Order: sequence, then structure tokens, then C-alpha cells
Amino acid sequence: MTAPAPASPLLEGAILPTLLRLAVPNVLALVSSVLVGIAETYYVGRLGTTALAAMAIVFPFAMLTQMMSNGAMGGGVSSAISRALGSGDRERAGTLALHAMAIGAGVGVACSLFFVLCGPWFFQLLGGRGEVLREAALYGQVLFSGAMLVWLCNTLASVVRGTGNMRVPSTVVMVVAVLQIVIGGSLGLGLGPMPHWGMTGIALGNIIAMGLGSLVLLAYLQWGQKTLPILWRSVRFAWPMFRDILRVGAFACLSPVQSVLTALIMTGLVARFGPQALAGYGIGQRLEFLLIPIAFGIGVASVPMVGMAIGAGQVARARRVAWTAGCVSALVLAVLGVTVMLAPSLWSAMFSTDPLVLANADLYLRTTGPGFAFFGLGLTLYFASLGSGRVLGPVLAGSARLVLVAVVGAWLAQRGGDSAQPLFWLAFAGMVVYGMTTVWAVRRTRWD
Repeated sequence: MTAPAPASPLLEGAILPTLLRLAVPNVLALVSSVLVGIAETYYVGRLGTTALAAMAIVFPFAMLTQMMSNGAMGGGVSSAISRALGSGDRERAGTLALHAMAIGAGVGVACSLFFVLCGPWFFQLLGGRGEVLREAALYGQVLFSGAMLVWLCNTLASVVRGTGNMRVPSTVVMVVAVLQIVIGGSLGLGLGPMPHWGMTGIALGNIIAMGLGSLVLLAYLQWGQKTLPILWRSVRFAWPMFRDILRVGAFACLSPVQSVLTALIMTGLVARFGPQALAGYGIGQRLEFLLIPIAFGIGVASVPMVGMAIGAGQVARARRVAWTAGCVSALVLAVLGVTVMLAPSLWSAMFSTDPLVLANADLYLRTTGPGFAFFGLGLTLYFASLGSGRVLGPVLAGSARLVLVAVVGAWLAQRGGDSAQPLFWLAFAGMVVYGMTTVWAVRRTRWD
């Protein structure tokens, strides 16, 4: 017989204070991820406009790897473990952790093979030509050769988060970010005695940092915690355990795929206006993608709270957690959106001095800034839905955004024009549609 749900602040504590207590370490850690994005864009900006344009082409695929491993499949991992703990079944939670590691390692290897072999074709499809395509292909091949380490590190962090422990994975994320900045910058720019390897060195910084992070998290699960019994020698892999993770995580992976497809369509459309427009859009788009870690920091804190509440049969509490998290995220990103709308150069001027590049970047930020709150609201509700195990509605909201951008974008391409501003308005409309459709879907979905 299943043991009763354990007493836990995640099940009994006041929702907003508990949520903030869990979210703050995540947000602080993921601010360090934002700093990585800023630093890498700065490094690449020092290497020239060609390198910036190449990074703009590769960046959506790199973010896809992060989003699928950390948010989508990672959310499925945290959801399954937290629901098992909420019902009092620690043994099942420990077994799920081992199955999650197998999924992370296996999918990571497949991801490496796919992007190393097929990446240059995708980069060319997005408009990469000549030197831009050569830079993108070289950077992508090195970066994605370490995709397995990215998947493993993020999966292990999600295992720990599923127990309600946010401090350990957040600390590891911060350390990994610092290592990535130091190693990537040193190898990319040839600082001090280090070789000057350009974008290859920046990619190697990511691989080395993720590998070290994976080792630390493995050591913690083995020797630093008692919540999950990790029985390495007696584990027997079974489909029901994989299914418990994959039925949420695999389906949830459609959401980041949709997000990246949306970005890829936009990238291909903007590339028609030349490398300066593409580089400027890449600067603005990078800030948009860096909104994801902020919403993630709040949303992932809601996953174990929602999951444990569902496991313990407290459906009403689970829904209150979801709405609270969504409102907090929308408020934080609204402040950021208004800031860059009023003063876009606070972001864009860090990465380029080319007037045409800056003009396009500032135009993008002024246009899309008001949509950040809608984007954060929808994304955080998506994470909360991962905790409940019901993600169909938020995934379909991503589909609505993708269809809107694809259809209207094709129409705008046929019309032609000499400015990318209509495309930037389309990006803003996509954020609003995504946020409001997710709200509607969560309200209509039963979680019991």
C-alpha cells in the first residue's frame, strides 16, 4: 500500500512565500545564464559582423537543445519524481531518477549526431551564405559535439529539482556559467597565454563547463542527499518508468521545437534584408531567448509544488500555485519589456557599433518589448502544467503562435518591402497570442 504523502512546505506552506523561496535561487542562477549570453554575444561581436550573423543562425538550435533538455524533458523528469514523492513512494522516485539519466544520455547522443551531420544544411536553409555559413558550420559542429553533456547536466539538475531542492542545481548552474564565461572567453579571444580559437573556443567553453557540472550533480545524488535512493547496481529498466517521464516530457518537447521553428522562420525572413538586419535581429532575439531562463526560474519552482500537490490529491492547491507563478513571471518580464522598449540601447549597444545593426536591434526591442509579459505568462503556465502532467493546452498555444508567424510571415514576404519592422510587429503579435491562448487552455483543462 502506498504511504501517505509526507508533510512538506511544498504541500502545506503559504503558496507565494514558498514559491518565491524556491524561485529566487533559480532566478539568480539563471541570471548567470543571461550573463553567459551577454558575454558570448560580446565575444562574438569582437570577432566581427560576420561572426555575429553566424551566431544568429546557430543560436536557435543551441537554445533548442537547452530548452528541450532543461525545460521540456527536464520538466517531465521533475514532474514524475515530485508526483511520486507527493504520494509517499520514495523508491519509485529513485528508480525514476535512474531512468531519467538514461533518457538524458541517450537523447543527448542522438542530438549530437543529428546536428553535427545535418547542421550545415539547416544553417544554409536559414540564409547562411559564404563566410557566414562557414563560420556557422564550424561553430555548430564543435558546439553540438558536446550536446550529450548538456542533456546529462540538465537532466541531473531536473532530478534534484523534482525533490524540491533548488539550491544545489542553482549553485551548479551558477558555477557552470562562470566557467563557461571564463573558459569560452579565454579560448575565444586568446586572453593571456590561451590560444585564439575564435568561435571554436567559445563553443569549447560550453562543453567543458557542462561536463564538470554533470560530474558535480552525479556526486551529489550519490553521496550528498537521502531523499532519492539511487540503487545503481540493482536497477532494472522498465517501460512503465520511462513512460511516466516520456508521456509528459516527450510531448512537452514539442513546445520548444515550436518556439525554435518560430524563431527560425523569423530568422529566415529577416535574412532577406541583409547581414546588418540579421545581426541586429540576432541581438534583439537573443534577449527574447534570454527571457526564457527568467520565466523558467519561476516556472520550474512551480513544478514540484504542483506535482506534489497532484500526487497528494490537492488539485485546488496545484491550480493556485500555477496562477500565482504565472502572475509573478508576467510582472517581472513586463518591467524588463518596458525598460528595453524605452531604452533599447541599454542592451543593443553592448554588442555592436555598426549603425545599421544597432538600428535594427533597437527597432526590434521597441516593437516587441510590450509582449514580454504575455510571453512570460504563457511560458510559466506551461511549466506549471508540466507539474500536473497535463501539457496539451500550452503546447497547442505554441502551435497557434507558430501558425500565425508562418502564415502572416509568408504573406509579408510576398509583399516585399525595404524594412523588417512588419516582421517585428508579427513577433509581438505572436507573443500576445501565445500568452492569452495558454491562459485560456489552462483554465479549460481539468487537472484531477
